[in-house]
Amino acid sequence: MMNMKQDQEKIKTLLMDVVDHAANFFTNLEHRAVTNHSPSLPTPTLPEVGEGAQATLQYFTKQFAEGLNSSVGSRYLGFVTGGSTPASIVGDWLVSIYDQNLSHSKGSIAGSMELATIDMLKELLLLSDDYRGTFVSGATMANFVGLAQAREWIAQYYGKNTALDGLYGIPPIKIVSGTPHSSIIKATSMLGMGRNSIHTMLCLEQREAIDITKLQQFLEENLHEPCIVVANAGTVNTVDFDDLQAIGELKKRYPFWLHIDAAFGGFAACSPKYRHFVEGMNYADSITIDAHKWLNVPYDAAMQFTRHQSLQATVFQNNAAYLGSSLENPDFCDLTPENSRRFRALPAWFSLQAYGKLGYQQLIEENVLLAQQLGQKIDDSPYFTLLAPVRLNIVCFAVNHEALTAEMNQQFLTTLNQQGQVYMTPTVYKGTPAIRAAFSNWRTSQADLAIIWEALTTAISSYFNESI
Repeated sequence: MMNMKQDQEKIKTLLMDVVDHAANFFTNLEHRAVTNHSPSLPTPTLPEVGEGAQATLQYFTKQFAEGLNSSVGSRYLGFVTGGSTPASIVGDWLVSIYDQNLSHSKGSIAGSMELATIDMLKELLLLSDDYRGTFVSGATMANFVGLAQAREWIAQYYGKNTALDGLYGIPPIKIVSGTPHSSIIKATSMLGMGRNSIHTMLCLEQREAIDITKLQQFLEENLHEPCIVVANAGTVNTVDFDDLQAIGELKKRYPFWLHIDAAFGGFAACSPKYRHFVEGMNYADSITIDAHKWLNVPYDAAMQFTRHQSLQATVFQNNAAYLGSSLENPDFCDLTPENSRRFRALPAWFSLQAYGKLGYQQLIEENVLLAQQLGQKIDDSPYFTLLAPVRLNIVCFAVNHEALTAEMNQQFLTTLNQQGQVYMTPTVYKGTPAIRAAFSNWRTSQADLAIIWEALTTAISSYFNESI
């Protein structure tokens, strides 16, 4: 029987065992199946007498490790999933070692490091220095925090305070967007504004970008009624960008809160080739950036940026006698839904410090190049249809079949993914069942692209039961 104190006495040996386990995983990563298809799980039981950390690690390695997918690998193209950089892994391990509670910025240097990391990110993303930022768990929570501030801003327009009195006494809030991410819709439900508060505007033809003329018309019709405009800096299907500059100019004439969802598209700012996509982002009142996507740090990590931290504190203040006045001096626990939380900034700090601006420029440009090359292969193939231009890092395409259905699309994807060489996810684009291939991992290379294309051609051959 082992107890916690006995494990502590052999902590160095335990950690070295973990290092060996991790090194073995990374050494063999490219030889593992990219996805694992629901392996059977041993019947869970809580032991009466524990066997200690070393035996538990061995049990995990034998029974569970192979059932975890290789989402950190170079050919996992599903969703928008970054692979943790080596430096960010070092930082993430140290997060658990030091186990700092970042509910407050005082008490250790951790709070100052987080604020410094926010400043580094503003520089990387070309954000104005007057933004204030806070780490949150992911883009969903960053969107939630941004829209919570917007809700309070509209309430104050009507002389109300939703933080104290709720939504009673103010007109229904209108949220306008062209192609809102599902997390925006989820946030409206959690914030009490309701999913029906979203008014989806027409997009430009064959685009996912909002029609500025239609947006202006809506704002003109609601001139005396403040609203929230959610702009996209990178849609999940085709990485399309709203005209942020034009929307920002409209703020000079119409009363609206501008929230920009730049979860991964905001990283276009890292490259001189692509930063024109995010021109105008500094018009935003609030911004969402997701770190565990294109920043390539471990889950979970995202950032929300705001020009209105006083509104943020009005919503999320955590008043208690021993904490002091949170409105006068807001701390981390006064700025997001969480009170206690881990030192999320440290992996980002490590990665930014280790690789700098040029490292991230290289990462972005290499991923985009690979996406463009896959897009060209698909466009040249008689078996696939490229559904949208490859603007940045996502390829949106479909099987070339005149009667393609969602079931047929899923059948092909299952055939593709079960090979274990690559993983992609389904979507629907302009009514067409489609496939997304998202390049956002620092590991992905030209060699991977060759394997990806071979997997696609093998799968389509099997799908149509013919040789190509």
